[in-house]
Amino acid sequence: MHSILFVCLGNICRSPLAEGYARHLIKEQGLDMQVDSAGLSRYHNGEMPL
Repeated sequence: MHSILFVCLGNICRSPLAEGYARHLIKEQGLDMQVDSAGLSRYHNGEMPL
């Protein structure tokens, strides 16, 4: 299985958006892939994505 990790500074806007869009495309294409997102800082730790 292949996997993708999207990374941005705080994991609150860009990387969760990319993760969600990738999940949509992967499901649409019927692929078997693992997707996740992460941040480089703890500035937004515990906050929901915007």
